[in-house]
Amino acid sequence: MPDFNDLTLLPFCVGLTLLGLIGSWAAWRRRGVAAGTRGVAWSLLPVSLYLTGLLELVWDVIRSTVSWVTHLIFSPTVWAGVALFGVSVVLYVVSGVARGRRPEKAPKSKPASPAGELTATGPAPASAAPAKAAKPSKGSKAKQQESSEFDEIEDILKRHGIN
Repeated sequence: MPDFNDLTLLPFCVGLTLLGLIGSWAAWRRRGVAAGTRGVAWSLLPVSLYLTGLLELVWDVIRSTVSWVTHLIFSPTVWAGVALFGVSVVLYVVSGVARGRRPEKAPKSKPASPAGELTATGPAPASAAPAKAAKPSKGSKAKQQESSEFDEIEDILKRHGIN
């Protein structure tokens, strides 16, 4: 790719600006002041980029990007890296799915303390009480779940002395 050269870019930028100004004048006559003014604004950009030195920066960015893309397309090493990146993303997603599906471990039971006795962790929670042996019927599962939540709330209120 050619290198940045001041002698060739100055006439190129001036030529682009002149062509843009001619087009802006035509747009001004056909479509009005707003279109012509916008055309003038765009037309002045090439010379302003050249005079501020930003054109060299833009040129370097474009040249580096083209070089990187060319290297990316034609390099087997880069494609191996892209493949490994894809494998790592797939493994990460699979591990997240597997982590969400693992069975929950049963909580370890603590020896129950006598009622009213204070422990270092406070009174035993209502959920620590032994569960009833009877299984709920399929039709009343939602009602039973709702009533068990109310039972827990009532138990908490009773422990705090609220009736």
